[in-house]
Amino acid sequence: MSDRVPSSPAFSDVTVWYLEQTSPADLNPASAPGDGVTVVRSQTPLPEFSRFLYTAVGADVRWTDRLSLTHAQWREILERPGGETWVAYENGTPAGFIELDAQADGAVEIVYFGLLPAFRGRRIGGHLLSIGVARAWDLAERHPDRTPTKRVWLHTCSDDGPHAMDNYLRRGFRLFDTRVEREPVTVHPGLWPGAEA
Repeated sequence: MSDRVPSSPAFSDVTVWYLEQTSPADLNPASAPGDGVTVVRSQTPLPEFSRFLYTAVGADVRWTDRLSLTHAQWREILERPGGETWVAYENGTPAGFIELDAQADGAVEIVYFGLLPAFRGRRIGGHLLSIGVARAWDLAERHPDRTPTKRVWLHTCSDDGPHAMDNYLRRGFRLFDTRVEREPVTVHPGLWPGAEA
């Protein structure tokens, strides 16, 4: 019998910021980034595509909460009432996405938002966020069973990209809560699990 005590998982403090808009007039849209960039709603629920976007965008910012979901669980998320995914493309290549979730009492959460690393720093993020927020405000027009939007909210954290908070503030979001949470340090398998580099 070993005298060794099992090691406990490592934890780190993560600051989480909660932001909101309470009127469509709050949105301060970014200018379009130029030719070749389009933003399109992904209307066919396809877990494989959504998982690709999630892992490609989140690989370097520790997005891990959905990695263990089954195909059926992904499909359930994509088919929820009032859920939408909008995808930015540059010259036909996926550049990033924004996922919306219509909630009770007219709230719409931006559940995920981000760009693949190769497309960051090129003004695509501000454009995608602007379109996504506008679609959050008019979401009930596409889903008549949902309450008209009264509030759009999201949370970001200290693990996110260095320009995330600035983008949210520039688009007209206001901070309404800040929390510090202890989270286990997880190893993200990255985009190429099983590969050396």
